[in-house]
Order: sequence, then structure tokens, then C-alpha cells
Amino acid sequence: MQCDMRHFRLGHFFGPVLLALAGCAGPEVTSGVYDPLEPANRQMHAANKGLDRALLRPAANGYGQIPPDLRRGVSNFADNLSVPGTVVNDLLQFRVEDALHNTLRFAINTTVGLGGILDPASKAGIEARSSDFGETLHVWGVAEGAYIELPAFGPSTARNTAGMVVDIFLDPMAQILPADAQWLLPAGFVANKLNDRASFSQTVDSVLYESEDSYAQTRLFYLESRRFALGADQEAEDDLYDLYEEAFE
Repeated sequence: MQCDMRHFRLGHFFGPVLLALAGCAGPEVTSGVYDPLEPANRQMHAANKGLDRALLRPAANGYGQIPPDLRRGVSNFADNLSVPGTVVNDLLQFRVEDALHNTLRFAINTTVGLGGILDPASKAGIEARSSDFGETLHVWGVAEGAYIELPAFGPSTARNTAGMVVDIFLDPMAQILPADAQWLLPAGFVANKLNDRASFSQTVDSVLYESEDSYAQTRLFYLESRRFALGADQEAEDDLYDLYEEAFE
């Protein structure tokens, strides 16, 4: 029987995911590294690095040859598709002002911005405010948990991995889009990833191919960046700047 995400019962999904997360999260970590799965993570990192070298980097380099305005339009469209899911997470975090802000942004870009291809909302001062279910779990007090290197997706944590899975089923666009347009969601995700890989090619190549230990560098870069994005204190911000200087001087 074919599974239709639009009829998926979130109540049957959230419980097992959050119970599993609670069971493997480990201690709360706000600095340093908690990586009990390091041997397996290093193997996965090597596989991901091979995938990047063989497929992602060449594809991103090719995508980077597309005119910037066209790439920007594709990224705008993909970003606009993700806004309803962001609004849901804003509400789950009780950030009503952010939810209203993002709803207005979505309405403007979907209508005046031709479905999100253009971004008149930003020009009007209604900038993007991103969020995800990993951040929602953080706000709810769920611990970061162990560091995890995911196949193809790369660095993550136990909390963010659970958040990624929940976001797939929490996204209102999966309910709204007709069946023959569902491909737009994964296509937009892939296009954004290719655009990011092309835009930050020098930085990514420096970490993956010029670092003495690309696994440790990727892990530290991800953890510090994510913690800072979730509202790290000034000390963590200083650590993040030190990391940038160490990695890319």
C-alpha cells in the first residue's frame, strides 16, 4: 500500500521519535564535543567525502555555471516553499511575532513575488527568519545529544536528526501541494544544496580537502555554528570566530 504523507498521523510519529531521542540523547552539551559514535561517524564521513568528490562537487560546479539571477530565482522559490513549515515551528516555540512576520513574508512573495521566484518581501524589510523542529526541541529543553554524521546529509546531532525527520511530516506544503506537484519539495531542497555547495565551494573544499583531520574540523565547525544559531552566549560566539580564523586563515 502506498504511503501518502498528507494522511500521516503525526501523533503516531512524534511519540516514538521523541522517546527514541530521549533514550539516546545523552547529557546536555553546550560546549566541547560528545561523540560516542566516532568510529562509525568517521566511516560515514569518509563515505560522504567520497560522495562529494565524485558527485556533489562536480554537480555543484556545473550548477554554479548557471546565471546567478536564475539560480537566485530557484533558491527563492525553494526557500518560499519552506516558509509554512517555519511558521509551524514558530508557533510551537510560542514565537507569535515571528510566525506573523513569516506568514506576511510568505503571502507577499507568493503573490507579488510570482510564487516566490522574486523576493519583494526582503526589499520591504521583511527578512527571512528561519527555524526548524531541531530548534523547537531545543526550546522545549531537549538535549543536543550525540554528534552524528548522516549518510549524504552530513553532520548532525541526535536532536537535529529527529528534528529533520519530523520537519518532513510537519511541513504544511506536503498537505497543500497536489500529488503531481509533491516533487517540488525534494527538488527545491536539492537545488538549494547545490547552490550552497557552489556558493561556498572554497570554504567547503578547505575543510574537506585541506584540513589535517577533515572529520574533526567538520564536526567542530558544525557544532559551534549550530549552537551559535540557537542562541549561544558571547563566549560561544568568540569560540566560533576563533574557529573560523583557525580553519580559514
